[in-house]
Amino acid sequence: MQDLLARAAAIVQSAGDIIRDQWDRKKDIRKKGRIDLVTQTDTAVERFLVEELGRLLPGSAFLAEESAATTVPGPRTWIIDPIDGTTNYAHGFPFVCTSVALWDGDKVALGVVHAPMLGETFLAAAGLGASCNGRPMRVSRTAHLADALVATGFPYAIEAHMADILVELERVLAATQGVRRPGSAALDLAYTAAGRFDAFYEKALNPWDTAAGWLLVAEAGGCVTQYLPNAPYDLKAPTILATNGHLHAALLDLLTPAP
Repeated sequence: MQDLLARAAAIVQSAGDIIRDQWDRKKDIRKKGRIDLVTQTDTAVERFLVEELGRLLPGSAFLAEESAATTVPGPRTWIIDPIDGTTNYAHGFPFVCTSVALWDGDKVALGVVHAPMLGETFLAAAGLGASCNGRPMRVSRTAHLADALVATGFPYAIEAHMADILVELERVLAATQGVRRPGSAALDLAYTAAGRFDAFYEKALNPWDTAAGWLLVAEAGGCVTQYLPNAPYDLKAPTILATNGHLHAALLDLLTPAP
């Protein structure tokens, strides 16, 4: 698995060259929804990854954001977000990444989150730990909410979730050292795995947003579950809470309304 991870990472890093090359060019931006964007770079990166990862693992399937007809992976499936943070990309804000995970049977076997404009690659393989640019990484040791820096995000269907988001945000802001919303769930999860954020929560995400980051956090010693409901995480989950483990119970209490 370590060899497969290294070869997959090299492919994802090569895809990052496409993002860097097109960064300062005029962008062809289309809307999939009111605030849900796609650019020519998203589709170019996705095509490259499907072609190269298909060669790497013949017979594997693909669940990729810009071409997916479903959100359910098959038995051996590459789960791909070509640019997580497309709105950031469209505005020239460099907090963007490519997220690739390999779903193998009933679990994420490997994950790669590559941030080309930030020069960082986060890797994990099941049972083999997690790393950033070749250095092992671990979640933070923060034990109290008052000392915690927490990341979150907002879904594209913001109107449908506005009331719940504002209630959750008010609670977390009041209890923690701060809340950040950089705009890329995959990178938020990678930063949680690296100990830069102490926790991350969000609702209404898709498998390509979370698959690689889920494994990164788990392999870095963290905890990933749903909230609302408090249940084990899976790729169909309506919510995600990823923490360093020490803060998990306290954040679940904050994010779960009293009966």
